[in-house]
Amino acid sequence: MNQSVSIEALIEAALLTQSEALNEKTLSALTDPPLSSDELTSILEALQIRWQERALSLVHSAEGWRFQVTHAAYPRLASLDVQRTPRYSRAVLETLAIIAYQQPVTRSDIEAIRGVAVSSNVLQTLQDRGWIEIIGQRDSLGRPNLWATTAGFLSDLQLEDLSQLPPLTELGELVLPDLNEPAVDQSTAEELSEDR
Repeated sequence: MNQSVSIEALIEAALLTQSEALNEKTLSALTDPPLSSDELTSILEALQIRWQERALSLVHSAEGWRFQVTHAAYPRLASLDVQRTPRYSRAVLETLAIIAYQQPVTRSDIEAIRGVAVSSNVLQTLQDRGWIEIIGQRDSLGRPNLWATTAGFLSDLQLEDLSQLPPLTELGELVLPDLNEPAVDQSTAEELSEDR
């Protein structure tokens, strides 16, 4: 028995069954012909309204649209989550904050700000989590890698872009030097890379 499914129900099902966020292009392509931007916006707004009083909400992030547990429901549902949220060391969190607020940065830049060497494990942990990536090399001696945050980082923090990051003063116990200054000047970066 073949039943037709409304476009709204089809998009809702796609969003509920996918573990990753879906972008507008993917959602529009679920129909033939693809939905216009206005049609898709209308459907997504209707779904947001429909799900307002529930434990799930439809949210938009840098990666696209997805359903997620609301803040009000999360504490009670957290005990069901068999996959525990990993706890990150201070070194990992400081390194991530430096990359997020100063990007693009090199390893030497991070070390100059933190005042200590950056372990390869720290960068690997952030890469494995999908929060940072290499976006190129600095045009200086040794051509060090430039690190930046990913769309996955923004999505996990429910941000659409970096301008929505909170001020550094709101990061609580994560105390970093003044990041409004350039991370490190060019001559210092070259000296650090020569020491390696």
